[in-house]
Amino acid sequence: MGQWKRRLKRIAIGSGLEAAWLASAAGLMKEARGRGVIFTLHHVRPHVAQPFEPNQHLEITPEFLDSTLRRLRRIGYRFVPLDAVPSLLSDPQDDRLFAAFTLDDGYRNNLIHALPVFERHQTPFTIFIAQGFAEGSHSIWWETLALLLNRENSIEFNFGRGRERLALDTLVRKWDAFDRLAEFIHRQDESRALAEVDALARRHGIEPLDITRELVMGPQELRKLSASPLASLGAHTISHRALARLPHAEARIEMEISADYVESITGIRPRTIAFPYGTKEATKGREAELAAKLGFAVAVTTQPGFPAASQPTYMPRISLNGFYQRSRYVSALASGIPLKLLGK
Repeated sequence: MGQWKRRLKRIAIGSGLEAAWLASAAGLMKEARGRGVIFTLHHVRPHVAQPFEPNQHLEITPEFLDSTLRRLRRIGYRFVPLDAVPSLLSDPQDDRLFAAFTLDDGYRNNLIHALPVFERHQTPFTIFIAQGFAEGSHSIWWETLALLLNRENSIEFNFGRGRERLALDTLVRKWDAFDRLAEFIHRQDESRALAEVDALARRHGIEPLDITRELVMGPQELRKLSASPLASLGAHTISHRALARLPHAEARIEMEISADYVESITGIRPRTIAFPYGTKEATKGREAELAAKLGFAVAVTTQPGFPAASQPTYMPRISLNGFYQRSRYVSALASGIPLKLLGK
């Protein structure tokens, strides 16, 4: 997707959120609202501007998280643990609105910046842990590419037809390179593709595993975090690969060993799991069935929508997106109006 298309898309989404907020404030389309909502977060930290920010959508500030919790409480939401969602949805006597908060990948800033905000508002939350990230054995390709493409004016890479030189002297070209490399990762064996991207970074003096270790909490920090009565740790596989593209046995191992790892840290078997990437292409019905067979009470995607009691191991979530950090947009998202207008 080109830079101008991205800008137009953001403008369109922002305009839609403004319209949805106004409609919600006017009491319109009340039938669009779900019983509850599960929010997705990743990084929570003060924003440090970079020339090229391909992952900005994955980052919100602590101030925005604080205003989000204040706004939701003000409009009548109560905050609940993720594993309580199925029983709440199944209770016909309880029609109170609820919100559950989830954070993917286990970034260190979740401990430093998010935990104090959740504690201030007495809000339970779940952080999903990928063993390879927590142990520093697997790279986070989108973070690796962000650093590499910011730093360099050109790179050479073999997409399968011989080595190509990619100019990176403008933002448009950096975006084009990011998109091509992301597509390269998603359209073939992910382990092999990631190894080639890691090798590219190392040729430019960047160690991808150092990025992982810098960004992600290790076992000791996870134990410290899990000591909070508000915090729960969920599974997020070993390697953070798209499960739908893996053989059945390998997908099962990724999910089961991830739960074993979380249990080894907390002493408690996790009842929740987040599917890596969580899109329709990366997560299908097979993964939902596997999650149920492995004993998970809740499994979440990143597909937008409201959770339903009928699909506890394939629940949608709504992203708190770094491009739309206005508290009124939270009201708009929770209203369900944007989803209704999109036919979801």
